[in-house]
Amino acid sequence: MTQKYICFFGHPTKINAKLSDFQAILNSARRTLELESHALLGLIPLLGDEFALAVQHIHRSKSRVVVTGIGKSAVIGNKIVATMNSTGTPALFMHAADAIHGDLGSIQDGDSIICISKSGDTPEIKVLVPLLKRGENKLIAITGNPDSFLGQQADFVLNTYVPKEACPNNLAPTTSTTAQLAMGDALAVCLLEQKGFNSEDFAKFHPGGALGKKLYLSVKDITAQNQRPEVQIHSKVKDAIVEISQKMLGVTAVMDGDQLVGVITDGDIRRMLAVHDNIGGLTAQDIMSKNPKTIDVEYLAVDAMSLMQANSITQLIAVDKSGSYQGIVHLHNLIQEGITS
Repeated sequence: MTQKYICFFGHPTKINAKLSDFQAILNSARRTLELESHALLGLIPLLGDEFALAVQHIHRSKSRVVVTGIGKSAVIGNKIVATMNSTGTPALFMHAADAIHGDLGSIQDGDSIICISKSGDTPEIKVLVPLLKRGENKLIAITGNPDSFLGQQADFVLNTYVPKEACPNNLAPTTSTTAQLAMGDALAVCLLEQKGFNSEDFAKFHPGGALGKKLYLSVKDITAQNQRPEVQIHSKVKDAIVEISQKMLGVTAVMDGDQLVGVITDGDIRRMLAVHDNIGGLTAQDIMSKNPKTIDVEYLAVDAMSLMQANSITQLIAVDKSGSYQGIVHLHNLIQEGITS
């Protein structure tokens, strides 16, 4: 028996356990990851013309993709739908069990149908497939058995055969669902590339998330939320301290008329107080930092974050194309917006 310390929410907690127990758990986890990674690599030689034809058909049809399945395959189907929708391929999920109770009405002429089933021979699939084949819609099978009922009936077969499940009983869908998921990702990425879907398009579908904000949130959007601290070059240091305090950004721009000539940060104030007992005669010019780091207001907020990190600073002066002072971007603004790197 040995004692180990495990950290829960930052607090070390002592537990008693055999080292062999930990090793057995880790060995099991490694075995699962190895099995699944090998299974994914095994899909590569299974890709052929039917995959390319399926991608071309979906792309050229300019219609929707309807994904269906049952059990764990249904869960994978929902994720494939989510990925396609977020990358420019309109898609919806139709549960195989619900399809024969009215949901078949969600299929429109021209839709491409993807049916996911490891065996391709489940009773629900055998009932559903003939109904899917009644129209002019093309049927794409994602199955581990191309010779199954589903494989034989499909117009295109994407083979997701895996030698065994990661489950030690070779029963629980694990490796097989990982293969299905990866095949769906491969489809979505190929369609994305066929459509020329770019980062600006991605941002349109993710306006509220951190990923989207990295692609569309600009420095101008940030500065519009902040006050605009500034003092003139001959302003008293006291006035600079008041401006920094009132505008609550830890910095003020120093101007010579309309021209930006420097900045004063709260760090500059602290350094000044460390060497001057009497600050009454000091002006902004005496303590300002010249040539401050600036960023164009049209740049993305994520660019501001990169510039701050590269220079180990927490504020940037925002300027327009002519170099005119427009406002301040603070590190806290970026973190609040979910821009972390």
